[in-house]
Amino acid sequence: MTIESLMQKRWSRFLLGFGFWTVLGLSFASQFYISSAKAGLEVSWNQAVNYALADWYVFALLSIPVVYLARRLRFEGSTGGRSFAGHVVASVLFSLAYMILRAWVGQWQSQAAFQEVFRPLLVKTWHFNLLIYWVIVAVSHAFDYYRKYRERELRAAELEKRLVQAKLQALQMQLNPHFLFNTLHSISSLMHKDVEAADRMIARLSDLLRAALAGADTQEVTLQKELELLQLYLSIEQIRFGNRLTVKMNIAPDTLVAQVPNLILQPLVENAIRHGIEPRARPGCIELMAQRQNGMLALVVSDNGAGLGKNGKTREGVGLSNTRARLRELYGTAQRFELVTVLEGGVRVELSIPFHEEKSQQ
Repeated sequence: MTIESLMQKRWSRFLLGFGFWTVLGLSFASQFYISSAKAGLEVSWNQAVNYALADWYVFALLSIPVVYLARRLRFEGSTGGRSFAGHVVASVLFSLAYMILRAWVGQWQSQAAFQEVFRPLLVKTWHFNLLIYWVIVAVSHAFDYYRKYRERELRAAELEKRLVQAKLQALQMQLNPHFLFNTLHSISSLMHKDVEAADRMIARLSDLLRAALAGADTQEVTLQKELELLQLYLSIEQIRFGNRLTVKMNIAPDTLVAQVPNLILQPLVENAIRHGIEPRARPGCIELMAQRQNGMLALVVSDNGAGLGKNGKTREGVGLSNTRARLRELYGTAQRFELVTVLEGGVRVELSIPFHEEKSQQ
């Protein structure tokens, strides 16, 4: 439990305050006892403790209204001058109140007359009491400023978190219509060639949309669920391409529980189909690999198409650009996303993210 969490509870603040004033009193008791012994005065340890604790417990009692007043008379803005004047008056009253209370306690301790105890206090402690008042005010302001600083930090962190969530949500909302429009385009291209195949694609699209909408508000899912969603998408594309499309999956079993961004594989596979399978008449193969490497989850989507082109670059559409942006927002510099030309032909998309499981499974 941190000091901040303790300070949020009233009983904890009381115990911490009591402990602080007690430690302060005992330290002054030690100093009084040692100095008295060196001066040849007969002062016992009990006498030193009783005298010192009586001093500081009176200060502790009077610090309660001082803290209350310090929170209301702030040195900020246009009211700083009036607050300072108010504290000056309050410090005088504080010093006077201390001497009266301490004299009553001293009268009870020594069985002496009130005036006999009060007179030395007036001479010895008047200015010291004023100093204690301003120290209490300063410490109270310091704690308040720190509390407000922490609150601003927490609010800033919460706003940043919400901003990131909003960005991710916007990217996901942009991605969902993207693959929907592409799938509808595929269906329309089959409508006049193979009505039965187009009808099957519509049914599969319904299943795909239902699964995608079910996780629309979720940024991360298990790799198992992501592969199930990908299978729905691939079932649509395999109706479209038939024997021209072959999909191989090399998924390590221990990676199925890993958390991955929702809909992270679909745009990568779609890009491989669009640039590696669709432009060519001969059959093509897409291979998906997942494995755990040094605390990272490595995902690879490769095709045996024509590659990136003459300049080794490809124009990134909505799918790839959104993938980059989502990985950057979710994992910062802890992720890697790269397009690589395969020497034998085709493109390999490599990405790695920190390997982590769902909290309930850890």
